[in-house]
Formats: sequence, structure tokens, C-alpha cells
Amino acid sequence: MLIRNGWVSRVALIILTLAVLGAPRVCAANWDPVAFSKEDTLKLRTNCPNEGEYWFPVWLVVIDGQVYVRLGSRAAGRVECNSTAPFLGVEVAGQRFGHVRGVPAPNYAERVGQAMADKYTTDIFVRFFSHPLTLRLVPSDEGI
Repeated sequence: MLIRNGWVSRVALIILTLAVLGAPRVCAANWDPVAFSKEDTLKLRTNCPNEGEYWFPVWLVVIDGQVYVRLGSRAAGRVECNSTAPFLGVEVAGQRFGHVRGVPAPNYAERVGQAMADKYTTDIFVRFFSHPLTLRLVPSDEGI
């Protein structure tokens, strides 16, 4: 009797609709430096032999459509021992990218430092610490 009047079909349709609407949306990560420029930080992932996988936040700036980070001594050390070098994991704006090339950019260190000072008011203190590594982050086609 329930099947004949369509009640079970309607309940099944409602359950299916709720499942679809409530399911997490899976979409490809989109490398968008303009959108990232509005973010305060991104996270880098390294994988060093003595430490394993490690995610850590860093400030970012976008210059000429490219994403740059300035790393202190500890973060630079993690990048140097990274077993997946020159690739890093990057998490930014709610997206994860599994293979982002960290390209040393010593010629941009001064521009990146000035951009950091312009973007972050607390850089007035941070700029006096050592920042031995400036990286340009270049995405590959592979995300996580």
C-alpha cells in the first residue's frame, strides 16, 4: 500500500536530495595569486627525515602575480632538509596543493621584505630577524 501511493518513493527522493546537498563538494584546487593576496598566511608542508611531515604557517605576499614567502632560519632549515624538494605542500585559502615548487628568489628578497612591511604592521618587529630564504611558489598541475 505504501509503495502503491508513492510515499516510499518520495521519502527516498528526500533522503537522496539531503545526502547530495549535505555531501562535501570536491573540486579541483585553483591556484589564484590574486585571491591569495587577501590571505594573511599560508601553510607550507615539508617532510624531513628526522621530523616527518610538518605543516607551518608563513606570511605571504603577491608581487607581479607571483606568490612569495620569506622564511626565517628554522623554516629555511625545514625547506633544505625536505625529502620532496624542490616541492612543498601548500595550504592557502582553504585549498591544498600537493606539489608546489619552492624557487629560491634572492633577487626578490628586498621587494618581498618591503611588500611584507606594507602588508603586515607587525613586520616592524619581524624584519629585524634573519630571513635567509625568500621563495617564489610555483604550482604544478597536481593537487592533493
